[in-house]
Amino acid sequence: MSSASIVASQLSFSWPDDTPVFQDLSFAVGAGRTGLVAPNGSGKSTLLKLIAGQLRPAAGSVVVSGTAGYLPQDLPLTAGLTVAQVLDVAEVIRAIDAVESGDVAEEHFTAIGDDWDIEERSLTQLDRLGLGGLRLDRRLGTLSGGQIVRLGLAAQLLKRPDVLLLDEPTNNLDLGARHRLHDALGDFTGCLLLVSHDRALLDRMDRIAELDAHELRLYGGDFTTYEQAVQAEREVAEKNVRTAEQDLKREKREMQQARERAERRAGNAARNLKSAGLPRIFAGNMKRGAQESAGRSGQVHAARVDEARTRLDEAGRAVREEQRLTLDLSGTRVPSGRDLFLGEHLQVRRDGSPLFAEGGVDLAVRGPERIALSGANGAGKTTLLRLLVGDLTPDEGQVKRADGRVAYLSQRLDLLDQDLTVAENFAAAAPERPEAERMNILARFLFRGARAHLPVRALSGGERLRATLACVLCAEPAPQLLLLDEPTNNLDLVSVGQLEGALNSYQGAFLVVSHDERFLAGIGVDRWLRLADGRLTETGAPAS
Repeated sequence: MSSASIVASQLSFSWPDDTPVFQDLSFAVGAGRTGLVAPNGSGKSTLLKLIAGQLRPAAGSVVVSGTAGYLPQDLPLTAGLTVAQVLDVAEVIRAIDAVESGDVAEEHFTAIGDDWDIEERSLTQLDRLGLGGLRLDRRLGTLSGGQIVRLGLAAQLLKRPDVLLLDEPTNNLDLGARHRLHDALGDFTGCLLLVSHDRALLDRMDRIAELDAHELRLYGGDFTTYEQAVQAEREVAEKNVRTAEQDLKREKREMQQARERAERRAGNAARNLKSAGLPRIFAGNMKRGAQESAGRSGQVHAARVDEARTRLDEAGRAVREEQRLTLDLSGTRVPSGRDLFLGEHLQVRRDGSPLFAEGGVDLAVRGPERIALSGANGAGKTTLLRLLVGDLTPDEGQVKRADGRVAYLSQRLDLLDQDLTVAENFAAAAPERPEAERMNILARFLFRGARAHLPVRALSGGERLRATLACVLCAEPAPQLLLLDEPTNNLDLVSVGQLEGALNSYQGAFLVVSHDERFLAGIGVDRWLRLADGRLTETGAPAS
């Protein structure tokens, strides 16, 4: 068993404007695969940078046992670098070439060390990650985003690190590339700490670490086991809240009853003293005694009420905020079998060359189908979506669209006016709805009170998603065909769940481009298409 580990002690970090990210955070993560989860903006990437030494904590410490490798979410690479330079093997290969050419200078042997097989190991690692055939002298500017991510991971694995830190490594990867990455990480024997919203990848973890500003909680098992544990915790916490609420009501009721009994006793005592004709001083002493006794009883009951209220507050804090969307989107209903889009022999040319195979592609969408479109990066999936929505006119072929509205959600979520509030954007999308109805709808999308009047530019990624969904799904007229291009990229797991809830309430047709298998299973896809080698084919099942 590897001794690699990460230990943080009373770690604190704030941004330059004094906004706190962590406060006295302590944890230890040992060998094995750990998935780090938390909502966007909680500091997951910041924590990886602190562990990697790219940021310095304001207080506390992070100790990494062993050598560390770090793959950030955005690789700081320039287009002119070669594959060998990214892999950090260029100098060693040059030294080997020099020795093989007869130059036996000591500096070459020093550069090579024990890495005489570095070129072979590099090519093997690239092949394992689906980059076989990639020349070591090839420039980054000729590679796709997904290829660059895999190249960055290959560079870290070649270092044979004891501790490996990965920040969203499956972003921009197609399904086949994701599977190769899953397999490569499955063989890693050191300490892996990984940030991801890829639930298929998280289900390959040995444990899940849940992060907030003050605590990192570890759950044994994969992400599915973690979800079950969280649900059990929520049910227990909600039960405790109900019990605490009942206790508080009972204590309040008993305090009121005790007060009424004391008032009745005091009234009866006053009448009895008057009728008994006792001396005034004796009557006063008895009255004061009754008042003091009632006061002590009142204090006891008040203390019990305070204790019950404290227990309720503690139970309430233990309840996890569950931000599910509860929607009625009956206005989006599309009759079964209605033709929403018919495209025949569609062809698009780029720089004079056809994107699709000879004869183009044919596509029919009939409501309320739920279609998933897969294909390698660069196959033309986004181009096909643009043909569907009408942003792009085919160079060849025929298109027929129904009269109903088609809505397109890009992964940039850029449909809304950044300078307007959520409520103002929604009013522009659904001007005929009364204001009270619009505010009720926004509340169902979790924009309640002042949150509905925030400008869009001030929203988090999850809030921006919900605002966009509200303005698209509840617009007038409602969309009959919804197109989504990699909608889960850059969303945290809570937001992905909210998107699933919205799409499951949607009653029109949709076509979604996604490599997230768990997401596609969660939204009930019933038709699978694959775009490969310029041809669009029905696969009948998810295509790897």
